[in-house]
Amino acid sequence: MFYSVRGEVIHLENGVAVIECGGVGYKCNTTVNTQKNLRIGDEAKLYTYFNVREDAMELFGFYTREELSAYKTLISVSGVGPKVGLAILSALSPSQISLAVASGDVKTITMAQGVGKKLAQRIILELKDKFNFGSGSEEIVGANTVNVTSGNVPKAIEALTVLGYSSSDVAPFISTLDENLPVEKLIGETLKLMGRK
Repeated sequence: MFYSVRGEVIHLENGVAVIECGGVGYKCNTTVNTQKNLRIGDEAKLYTYFNVREDAMELFGFYTREELSAYKTLISVSGVGPKVGLAILSALSPSQISLAVASGDVKTITMAQGVGKKLAQRIILELKDKFNFGSGSEEIVGANTVNVTSGNVPKAIEALTVLGYSSSDVAPFISTLDENLPVEKLIGETLKLMGRK
């Protein structure tokens, strides 16, 4: 329903930002990472997710489309609700989550408040399956099906573009790696190299 909100930041508190648009203040639940980019009195644009339940309607706001995309992916996992999704993205960046999922790093995901070992394992299991990091001729992300060519490098690039990176951003880093590495390893090593830049 709401793609984004743009206006003056009129209020900030733990986990909440209020953006005034056309005289209306929109309360957006946000992550720590998003709030680092906001200042009261400044203009800001947040990409939004509108969540409707029987007892509430809530708006979630994110500073980047990459963060919004990661949030939608996280809450698609059974057991990860809107608040837990925010907690994970407050503790980890989208690229850190991608790396943790690709490498099966349970410990990193449990750094998020409210995420225990079992839930972290489920996140890894369901997201690996959703992104299809292993072998196969296509990757499924939400309702979108992306056909990929054979070989691990194209699969790794496709998985990274789903997470918000452009092919041109990824190519200089992934091209330095052994193309015969498993897809998960290619993704993990590429993210490490990009993080060092």
